[in-house]
Amino acid sequence: LLFFLGSRNALFVGIAIPLSMFMSFMILGMFGISINMMVLFSLIMALGMLVDNGIVVVENVYRLMEEGVSAFEATKQGVGEVAWPIIASTATTLAAFLPLAFWPGMMGEFMKFLPITLIVTLSSSLFVALVINPVLIASFMKLDTGEINKRRIMIFVAIGAAIGLLLVLAGAKVLGNLLLAAALITVLNVYVLTPGSRSFQKSFLPWMEGLYKSTLNFALSGWKPVIFFWGTVIMFVFSIMLMGIFPPEVEYFPKTDPKYINVFIEYPVGSDIERTNNFTAEIEEIIFETVKPYESIVESIIANVGQGTSDPNDPSAFGQQDTPNKARITVNFKEFKYRNGIDTKEILSEIRNTIGDYPGVAITVDQNADGPPAGKPISIEVSGDEFAELIDITEDIKKTINESGIEGIEKLKTDLETGKPEMIVNIDREKARRFGLSTNSIAMEIRTALFGKEISKYKEGEDDYEVQLRLMEKYRNDPDALLNKSIIFRDQSSGQIKNVPISAVATTELSSTYGSVRRKDLNRVVTISSNVEAGYNATAINNEIKELLADYEMPEGYEYKFGGEQEKQAEEMAFLSTALGIAVSLIFLIIVAQFNKVTTPFIIMMSVVLSTIGVFMGLVVFQMNFVVIMTMIGIISLAGIVVNNAIVLIDFIELSRERRRQELGVDKLPFEEIIKSIADAGATRLRPVILTAVTTVLGLVPLALGINIDFIKFLGSYNADFYYGGDNVAFWGPMSWTIIFGLTFATFLTLVIVPVMYLFFAKVNRKLGIS
Repeated sequence: LLFFLGSRNALFVGIAIPLSMFMSFMILGMFGISINMMVLFSLIMALGMLVDNGIVVVENVYRLMEEGVSAFEATKQGVGEVAWPIIASTATTLAAFLPLAFWPGMMGEFMKFLPITLIVTLSSSLFVALVINPVLIASFMKLDTGEINKRRIMIFVAIGAAIGLLLVLAGAKVLGNLLLAAALITVLNVYVLTPGSRSFQKSFLPWMEGLYKSTLNFALSGWKPVIFFWGTVIMFVFSIMLMGIFPPEVEYFPKTDPKYINVFIEYPVGSDIERTNNFTAEIEEIIFETVKPYESIVESIIANVGQGTSDPNDPSAFGQQDTPNKARITVNFKEFKYRNGIDTKEILSEIRNTIGDYPGVAITVDQNADGPPAGKPISIEVSGDEFAELIDITEDIKKTINESGIEGIEKLKTDLETGKPEMIVNIDREKARRFGLSTNSIAMEIRTALFGKEISKYKEGEDDYEVQLRLMEKYRNDPDALLNKSIIFRDQSSGQIKNVPISAVATTELSSTYGSVRRKDLNRVVTISSNVEAGYNATAINNEIKELLADYEMPEGYEYKFGGEQEKQAEEMAFLSTALGIAVSLIFLIIVAQFNKVTTPFIIMMSVVLSTIGVFMGLVVFQMNFVVIMTMIGIISLAGIVVNNAIVLIDFIELSRERRRQELGVDKLPFEEIIKSIADAGATRLRPVILTAVTTVLGLVPLALGINIDFIKFLGSYNADFYYGGDNVAFWGPMSWTIIFGLTFATFLTLVIVPVMYLFFAKVNRKLGIS
């Protein structure tokens, strides 16, 4: 901003950031939205876009002032010229994010703060640009004469530095260092930045504008518009072909370095908790030895046996109560900045390889999953009616996959718990009827003995306590004691009190059953699942499994389908594709309303489509993964951002063309004059187009690279805790890079291809007699 606009104008534009943020906090608070991680990172993402409207307004007003118009008139005329274009451009950006606010499901609850925050923040920046900025500009904007009262500025700098030094000595280091930093920046601005920005504006920018005008005149002459247009289309087709030849790996959600590692232990159903606990202690010792070389980055190692053993990444495991046959060991790591560059993925692989396999025990090693739980990366749901047949099919599919040698699968297992011990109580109905007992009364007596029954309440103060009646624990675990328990009741026919032991009317037998039976769409379902080993892609492995099972013959009435993460991935991709279509439709309608034409919206929408060239080329060249959630959000965001400069540029071309037509007093401008109008408008809008693109890209760079600086700590103790990377870059990086790649290429499209397409369609319209 300083180099393109100068220090005073940069302040007019920059004021949009704190004011927009302040307004956003107020509005979000009114809606009851707290400041969470999604909101904060959405605000960071919006930083580069907050100044876009202000840049267009300030630059246009200053340009008019340079032409000799007074500050007040320049403000009225300048804001009037760009008001509708920036309203339309902001509306298109909001239209891109609006469908995301209606994201369904658990993922929608997680991600909805992104579009809501961006809509509120960008709306606030539009208000600042059109209402607050004009007031400040009309009152304080002046032409840069090159004169600076350095002596006066240095006096204020000296006073500020002295106060800052005194505050530092008094112990108020943060405030004192802030004043000292402000003094240093002021000196740097007076003696280095301001002279440098003047040289940049008076030498480099005019040279760049002249070069751009020459390039534009070259691109608009003769048959070159046709060549440039179809050349860009061919480049678009080529980028799609590159995506097909060198396809990026597809991920459902960004994969971060493990914040913690879970080791799940599962004994056969019915195993004693002591046995599980003893084995867990052995595994815990192995884990301790494995992570010992990395103890500097390990926060804690926690083991749970019997309770708290469910997998947080598996939605089907929620709600499990006591599980004496299961255990979970969790290795918690310190924050990324304290890991000294150690890759926790390698530690996960070491633990997985060290533990190995144990006969009769299922051991799974997994990392934390960011975002809402979606199930296992590999999940195959086999459904049907008969359980025996279902189990046989499931085991056969497991065997087929295991024998295929597909790499990257940790260990396939099913969610069917077999061999759960049970005691069946067989009631002799004839004997029960003879004694005057019903099956219900016998069942209720056994239930009361085992689980208890509320017989009264005990009140103490305002608290009520239930009084439960049941057998003592030693008798509850003794089948003989349970059978010898008497049922005392009054016989309805004789009126006598009877005392009948359960053993007189019932016998027991020991058997085994399934731990649980899952149903989906009224069908019994058994799920085969597995994690994916580090370094392998879940989508690629699932595609191999799909090819393997393509010819697998399923019995009639039975079927399999891929669930878990793959099912969620397909659902989210379908929603995001629909959201993209809705966003593009809304953007098109807004542009039609702005220009009241068909060809102009088509030109702008073409720039949206062609901007994906940058995205595709960036993913292929830099070998980045296509992350379904974040990359698609980046593409949808890009659709709203790319059109902004194109709208303002075409609006200026239309304005320049109309003014030129009125000057010449003709109904239709000759093509030479149309080309001149396009070149003049392009040169006029060159500075804001480049500047808005640069500010947006630079605003996303910290998210893309994961640059982390603790400024408060730096001002207080001179330690900035600077580092880059971490969990946040894995999460926000794919979206940020998508916008950076697309917007960078779209800037070239806006400056060259949009004018080329404008002239191309102007010639087509002239031939058709439209204009």
